[in-house]
Amino acid sequence: MKSPKFAVQWLQFIVMVLSISVSGSASRFDIPMLSPTRGTILEQPDLLSSAAVSKDLKTFYYPQTLDHFNYRPESYTTFQQRYVINFKYWGGANASAPIFAYLGAEGSLDGDLAVIGFLNDNAIRFDALVVYIEHRYYGKSIPFGSREEAFKNASTLGYFNSAQAIADYAEIIMHIKKKLDAFYSPVIVIGGSYGGMLASWFRLKYPHVALGALASSAPILYFDKITPRGAYFSVVTKDFREASETCYQTIRKSWFEIDKIASQPQGLSTLSTKFRTCYPLTNSSELKDKLVLMYASAAQYNQPPRYPVTVVCGGIDGSENEDILSKIFAGVVAYRGNLSCYINRPTNISETTTGWAWQTCSEMVIPIGIGNRTMFQPYPFDLNSFIEYCEKRYGVPPRSHWVTSYYGGHDIKLILQQFGSNIIFSNGLRDPYSRGGVLENISESILAVSTVNGSHCLDILPEKETDPEWLIRQRKIELNVIKGWMEKYYADLKAFKQ
Repeated sequence: MKSPKFAVQWLQFIVMVLSISVSGSASRFDIPMLSPTRGTILEQPDLLSSAAVSKDLKTFYYPQTLDHFNYRPESYTTFQQRYVINFKYWGGANASAPIFAYLGAEGSLDGDLAVIGFLNDNAIRFDALVVYIEHRYYGKSIPFGSREEAFKNASTLGYFNSAQAIADYAEIIMHIKKKLDAFYSPVIVIGGSYGGMLASWFRLKYPHVALGALASSAPILYFDKITPRGAYFSVVTKDFREASETCYQTIRKSWFEIDKIASQPQGLSTLSTKFRTCYPLTNSSELKDKLVLMYASAAQYNQPPRYPVTVVCGGIDGSENEDILSKIFAGVVAYRGNLSCYINRPTNISETTTGWAWQTCSEMVIPIGIGNRTMFQPYPFDLNSFIEYCEKRYGVPPRSHWVTSYYGGHDIKLILQQFGSNIIFSNGLRDPYSRGGVLENISESILAVSTVNGSHCLDILPEKETDPEWLIRQRKIELNVIKGWMEKYYADLKAFKQ
């Protein structure tokens, strides 16, 4: 079990990730992270301590196969993959009590144990065993013996992809069921964001392992031109405009002001002073990129009770200064808090940043650009430039069409209603990634559950007394659907055994 000291270290890690995403080094090839936990830990650090010292969580390691899809000798190499089980509420194998399996995503499992509440909150209602499985190449589930060796080059990173990951999950789930003699225990896989994509794809690829899937904020349609490339930042703009028209107008006008000052003699020095940067700005894009990512993060994780979009706009609108950039800086301070300096704070590169960079440069090519009708300066996604960037970085080009080739996505309603079943796609429509999600029912058992005011992965975070009524309703709908799957399964199982 982890100590409280570990919880503090993990909080520092999350701060580091958030700093990189919002105020560290960024490029025009950054694809906004899909983490379900990023918006929560800074708001509720006590969650870390409670998860870190919980005696109900037991950690195990499975000797995982490096390559599930080849029979070359090196494919049989194994690495230790971490998974964690909570047995507390399980009704047991004799009762064929269910298993809730959380599919880890682009980060260490420790953050998920602290922040993902849906499984533990509902295990007692279903007498469920709770399992959390860490994604390969993250946390303590590192192939090749060390992180340095695993991330050495494209040859060692080549085993780092979603198909290998969900095959890992299938092996571990079947291993657990065998060890516990729980052959007839139905499995519900649960994931958020990229992990939500994995959950939905897992149900499609391994229907014999999972009875159903809850895919929270899973933008499975944000590939291969299925979703308009500018959709993400259109939603960010909509969120800010709905929060405050004056805030939206101030942000929209700020880019011209930044460029105007930057073009003047000593202009970058002036901007560095005005935004109290940690180091002198080297160009105006350095400042603008950080602001863009701050607004995107505020919108993506615009969750109660803080509502970061409202916080940013409160700072901008509440500023006593008249000039536009002073108002923008007031928004930065409101969002980030009182710090000695802002924008380009010194940070270390996290494993999530490193891992997600490879994933987006290999298969997770989510073509997010900025269109003309937003509060931002236009910056369209250029696939050719992205491919060139990835080739220079890793020596191999991304497979931009592979996700839709392997999992599907085009004409999803026509296709999935013929053979898919038992998937919940949940979304909060204030989440910019929701535009790449499934927002309409596909069939009687592949359902879209959306909330107008929801944000990224909000439904799978822990229940709180202050939760708004619309969030309580959303979770209740999801639980009723899962209950229905269970009832039908147990009825079929009873008939099968007779």
